[in-house]
Amino acid sequence: MPVHKPVRVLVCDDQALIRAGFATIIDAQPDLEVVGECGDGRAAVDLTRQVHPDVVVMDVRMPVLDGIEATRLLAGAGVPDPVKVLVVTTFNLDEYVYEALRAGASGFLLKDAPPAQLLDGIRTVAAGAALLAPEVTRQLVGRYASRISPPEPVTDDSRLTPRELEVLRLIADGLSNGEIAATLVLSHETVKTYVSRILTKLDLRDRVQAVVYAYRSGLVT
Repeated sequence: MPVHKPVRVLVCDDQALIRAGFATIIDAQPDLEVVGECGDGRAAVDLTRQVHPDVVVMDVRMPVLDGIEATRLLAGAGVPDPVKVLVVTTFNLDEYVYEALRAGASGFLLKDAPPAQLLDGIRTVAAGAALLAPEVTRQLVGRYASRISPPEPVTDDSRLTPRELEVLRLIADGLSNGEIAATLVLSHETVKTYVSRILTKLDLRDRVQAVVYAYRSGLVT
């Protein structure tokens, strides 16, 4: 039996109690390991470069350097060895969702999510997938669609087939692969294939970038 190393996690939050709580929950899992904790974005950047975590759990509003800029330095465009960042913040900070995703975050969760959802989020991001809670996606649409979408929305993208466009719109609505499969009456594997093709054709890193693309291109309004 192959021995799998635990996912190495760095926790960054300026509230010590929350930071300690996250660390305790994460460290209790046999497949996860906390390799560092810090309380501001600058420390997160510096510590990440020292301990090389697989995933950084990042708060948004922090002193010295906020979580968005820290995420940009760790996972943004042009970063030679980007780290996976899971942004976890309170719902009343959702104004930062779009900027966090543009900065390169691989996922976004709310702090009031149950512990199991945090753990699943870390595992999902570590595995190379992306995570965007449906309620966060819908909040993003409702509040920022006008800012994200261009003045004259593009109603088609010739690089995608009609079915791929349909799948992309459902991704942007916050549906999981299983929910998309049920909606379109397709197998789970078929949906995974469609998602992979969409990301490849549009040169996108993950489904989070696909969500941003869908709104910026006007494919979803």
